[in-house]
Amino acid sequence: MSEKSPAGKAVSFEIIEESLYEIRRKIYPRSVSGVFARWRVILVLFTQLLFYGLPWLSWNGRQAVLFDLIQRKFYIFGLVLWPQDVIYLTLLLILSALALFLFTAVAGRLFCGYACPQTVYTEIFMWIERRVEGDRFARIRLDGEEWPWSVRKWRIKITKHFLWLAVSFWTGFTFIGYFTPIDTLSSAVAHLDLGPWQTFWLGFYSFATWGNAGFMREQVCKYMCPYARFQSVMVDKDTFLVTYDGVRGEPKGARSKSVDHIAKGLGDCVDCSICIQVCPTGIDIRDGLQYMCIGCGACIDSCDVVMDKIGYPRGLIRYTTERAIQDKESNQSAIKHILRPRVLIYTAFISLLTTAFIVSLATRNPLRVDIMRDRGALAREVDGARIENIYRIQVMNASENPMKVHVKATGLDGMKILTSQGQELGEIALDRASNQLLPIKVSTVIGQNEPGNYPIHFEVEAKELTHSEEILRVRDEKSTYIIPR
Repeated sequence: MSEKSPAGKAVSFEIIEESLYEIRRKIYPRSVSGVFARWRVILVLFTQLLFYGLPWLSWNGRQAVLFDLIQRKFYIFGLVLWPQDVIYLTLLLILSALALFLFTAVAGRLFCGYACPQTVYTEIFMWIERRVEGDRFARIRLDGEEWPWSVRKWRIKITKHFLWLAVSFWTGFTFIGYFTPIDTLSSAVAHLDLGPWQTFWLGFYSFATWGNAGFMREQVCKYMCPYARFQSVMVDKDTFLVTYDGVRGEPKGARSKSVDHIAKGLGDCVDCSICIQVCPTGIDIRDGLQYMCIGCGACIDSCDVVMDKIGYPRGLIRYTTERAIQDKESNQSAIKHILRPRVLIYTAFISLLTTAFIVSLATRNPLRVDIMRDRGALAREVDGARIENIYRIQVMNASENPMKVHVKATGLDGMKILTSQGQELGEIALDRASNQLLPIKVSTVIGQNEPGNYPIHFEVEAKELTHSEEILRVRDEKSTYIIPR
């Protein structure tokens, strides 16, 4: 295409269209062995043992860990949390966020590389893929045009996806088992008797696991995970990260083992690209710190293997700090800079909140009482002798032991607490982790008190029946008593 310039000369130019979205290039990570690879295996086994195993543990005749949304109770071993205990959930979320900030400030994206569900399930799916299709080059050939679709290729692909779907289904089933008793859920699945919502969430989480770990993989880390975007503001020159030693490695270049690379002006990097081949996100760590790096250490293991083969010292790629690379310090020297202001502040906040959390849980009174005056029922005279006010009392037992509860009203002379049938309220029996909502009448003799509004107290005493002894729990609740004119 051309047009005339102000000087009258023809000027030609070319229109270039460039897409703002990069088409995904499938990554075929190469298998690797080493210290960090072993740690990834250990963390995968540990996290999945916890995740798949916890719903099957029993505690006092019930599921040990259960978030019962229908009954609005959370069971965590011997701890029973009610909606009123949302403060503990808030504290846990704050502690988790501060711990993530602390780990990132000290050692980068450790959570991403070793414990993030996306990383863990991607590792599981890649292990299945390698067992079924082979290592990197075998998978590349299998997906290439030189290997046309055949019975064998169909069999390999179907086997892989069948195993992926089996893991995905079991993962979705286990996740729902944290919110629905897993024994009930197992029976419903075995008899094909799942409810509509259970069916929906089982399909949703199974499909999400299959899609994220089987297909999207690094795309989740690159484009969907917010942590990758703001990690740069939490690291500094003293944060331990997976780092390429450019001072030692550059200029890089291929050479034979017998060549004196120092005499030829070459660095230690032989430009073998194995560090790129093993990277699950497909980046080149030699280009410097990138937000796509999840800190898994696969490039460290692979580079150390290459260094051993050619007789160079290990550590061309290693966990170290930017300051250590620039000043040519050892890791032992870099560790001295860990205790810096941001790390100390995070540690102080975590210690303070953890202490408050533990003390609050240890001193928590499992007896909960909520008394509400019935605003729809006016104070009334009964038999010309007594005045009644109507209340609703909710008594909750947040412990793992049954209770016997006694309620007494004080504040006016001659007060009695009656049931809705007019009988005097006796002892209330509460089973473990249960509650009762009772309508009660509080009456007093006419003429003993002047008309008006009076503050009264409900003294609630509960005996918690443990295996060894009875523990007394006491609560005092305020309310108002009305004597009409």
